[in-house]
Amino acid sequence: MLTQPAQALTDLLLGLVACALALGLHRVPGRHRYWEAAFWWVAVGALSGFVHHGVLVRWTEVAAVSWAVISVTIVLAVSYLLAATVEDVLGPGHGRVFWLLRMAGLLAYTALAVTGHAGVNALVACESVTFVCIITLWVRAAFHQHPMAIPVLIAIVASAGAGGTRALSDGITGHVYLDPNSVYHLAQIVGIVLLYRAVSEPRPTPVTTST
Repeated sequence: MLTQPAQALTDLLLGLVACALALGLHRVPGRHRYWEAAFWWVAVGALSGFVHHGVLVRWTEVAAVSWAVISVTIVLAVSYLLAATVEDVLGPGHGRVFWLLRMAGLLAYTALAVTGHAGVNALVACESVTFVCIITLWVRAAFHQHPMAIPVLIAIVASAGAGGTRALSDGITGHVYLDPNSVYHLAQIVGIVLLYRAVSEPRPTPVTTST
């Protein structure tokens, strides 16, 4: 029996969808592999969540370790999203920009860890700093009429909306017989499908916005 069946099964569904999208993206010509890697790490994180909620959560110490593993997958997925964004918006050869932007979230988390506030929630909060960088780059790209900008921004807005479902009360989500975390897992599927469509659809060669 699964310990937390709703959360486990919705995480499993999210992971399987992410795997399918990653495989589909692998067959799309002209897309660099940062996007594909981002989808794979989303899949690994969701499938790890299935094991965590389904089995490991019953042991407190083991569950703490599994959450740490899931947090690493979050870091890697966001890192590849940022790398893909830098490549598509600024063009190749901007590795320094990537590391400058990436360090913003990592340094924020380090500061919290040093002051004794480390944890998954703190990590997610700090990764939002990196998401702000990603959004800023795509907004900049939209002003330069980058063909991927609007679809990617729509996907990001959908993902942000999915995050908001975690704030719903059990009384609201109970109408569909789910808890807020399970609804969040399902809502994430909408965001990653929209992102896949934004990345995979054939588009004209973009004009780089680098100076």
